[in-house]
Amino acid sequence: MLKPRPDRRQLAVLESSLLAELRVLRQRVPHLAGGLVASVNGVLLAQDTHDTDPEDLAALTATALELAQRLADVTGQGAFRESLIRGEHGFIATFAAGPSCQLTLLSHPDVSLGRLQLEGRRSAQRLVEVLHGGAPAGPH
Repeated sequence: MLKPRPDRRQLAVLESSLLAELRVLRQRVPHLAGGLVASVNGVLLAQDTHDTDPEDLAALTATALELAQRLADVTGQGAFRESLIRGEHGFIATFAAGPSCQLTLLSHPDVSLGRLQLEGRRSAQRLVEVLHGGAPAGPH
């Protein structure tokens, strides 16, 4: 049996909960520049980015995620969990948020990588709960 499609109100509540989690991350991770939640096929669900086009970032992250998943499979490392890209001006961290979504975080170069990874993992787990009808995201 097919699940009924969520109505606009349900989608607005979901987006609000996802955005609340992104804002909590900004409070918990100094030097975090922004983030987004997207489906694994690149559909943007919520975003808190300022200097980056969120639609493009969601699509590019989906492409990178597909490559990372294949790499993990081919090398026998199991299912994709997270990736970290270091650029000249900062980091891009992507975390699996269940089998169908991803969390992507952008940071400045002086971010604490340990803190970024720890909070990113925790947030991805909270997003799974939100996406599957659990408790709303927010301060924990």
